[in-house]
Amino acid sequence: MVTNRNIARVIRTLTRLVAQWQEPVVGRYRDDPFTTLISCLLSLRTKDATTREASRRLFRLARTPQAMSRLPTRTIERAIYPVGFYRTKARCLKAVCRTLLERYQGRVPESLEELLTIKGVGRKTANLVVTLAFHQDGICVDTHVHRISNRWGYVTTRTPERTEMALRRRLPRRYWQIYNDLLVTFGQNLCHPTSPWCSRCPLTRVCAKVGVSHSR
Repeated sequence: MVTNRNIARVIRTLTRLVAQWQEPVVGRYRDDPFTTLISCLLSLRTKDATTREASRRLFRLARTPQAMSRLPTRTIERAIYPVGFYRTKARCLKAVCRTLLERYQGRVPESLEELLTIKGVGRKTANLVVTLAFHQDGICVDTHVHRISNRWGYVTTRTPERTEMALRRRLPRRYWQIYNDLLVTFGQNLCHPTSPWCSRCPLTRVCAKVGVSHSR
């Protein structure tokens, strides 16, 4: 089981392990709050490879709220297809840009609380913007972070929201900004939702394997 007695070793092992793999697509836009925000919104319920290409096409057309707000919704739809719910997301992107222009003079707010007031921005997206773009402490919990944290036995929760709160109480703060990047990359490449590669995993001895019925 992963505990706070061995979490430092686990993080070091993951850092070495994930260096061999491509980072999640949203990480490509770190340091730029607007493109981080938009690529994260595109990534919801969408595979990373699809998000990567959709982000590339969209950002060739517009990389600021001003420019993106001027694009017709149909143009955004064509650029981001086939991301999940692409029509809904195109309208959402337009609305987000409008909010940024009307309330924040075209800038992305830095605080988690302000980001959560923007329609369409949930806790996962807000935490990712805070950590990647503004280098502030936050814990972004997506399906990989939720699954793996529970699989390890590090937390025992039923929803991503509860996982975030449990990690805020338990995970040492020095790991907050990197935790999502590490676990997402790990989850995409080795610790799969079904049939994870336990035989190849350097963490197999400390993993509680909660919910794992079959592995390779």
